[in-house]
Amino acid sequence: MDLHAHTTASDGTASPEEFVAAAVAAELSAIAVTDHDTVGAVPAVSRLAKEHGLDVVAGVELSLHDDAGRELHVLGLHLADTAMVDAALESVRDARRSRAESIVEKLNAIGVTVQMDAVLAEAAGGAVGRPHIARALLKAGHATTLQQVFDRWIGAGKPAYVDKQRLSIADGIDLVHRAGGIAVYAHPGGEATRERIAGLVDGGLDGIEVRHPSHGAKDIKHIRALVKTFGLVPSGGSDWHGAMGGLRVLGCMNVAPEWLDAQRERIAARVGG
Repeated sequence: MDLHAHTTASDGTASPEEFVAAAVAAELSAIAVTDHDTVGAVPAVSRLAKEHGLDVVAGVELSLHDDAGRELHVLGLHLADTAMVDAALESVRDARRSRAESIVEKLNAIGVTVQMDAVLAEAAGGAVGRPHIARALLKAGHATTLQQVFDRWIGAGKPAYVDKQRLSIADGIDLVHRAGGIAVYAHPGGEATRERIAGLVDGGLDGIEVRHPSHGAKDIKHIRALVKTFGLVPSGGSDWHGAMGGLRVLGCMNVAPEWLDAQRERIAARVGG
């Protein structure tokens, strides 16, 4: 099982058809669709997955901010009302496009020429993000790798960087709960301190992503302990964006079926309560 993966609906490179084909090739029994600020690919993936007996978890990855302005990502998993989530996130997606336009303006002002139409072509109708800008710059010959683009121009603190609009933690978790899902702190790494998790739990957090390519053995052990201490549910996934090699290969995190069961039991307990 893999409970964190992206499609072309946001910044992934796999279409719904390619997404399902990759999940089947990886012999997964369940896959979560967790695109950034959109559930646009969920219907198509769900429809295609039925032909292969693949269990699809409707999800989303939200960019949120705490009271100090620090960013964190939360996965909304097992969303029952995706239409409501889609409507609620429309303004966020509009802000993503405005941010991309501002970044493109900054790039052009410093002589790194790129057209917004090229960026939108990379997004192909999905939620626009910096990876789409980076891909457009690669095709324009400004760099040879995506990382170079971030390191030179569009990463935090770089000449063309523009901050993005984020929901508050409270609003993000509330949205997930209203949609019938659970809120899972995504790839926290070293940010998963006891104090930080305690505050998030007070705000309604349901789980933490334990297994992620960015987590080492020490991180996994520490986060497992926090999950147990605070009575949360564990989750995990590859954070796959379509690459066929590297660390983030679909299914590489080997999430236990018991974790999926625990997540569904958490939802059932909330509904029953």
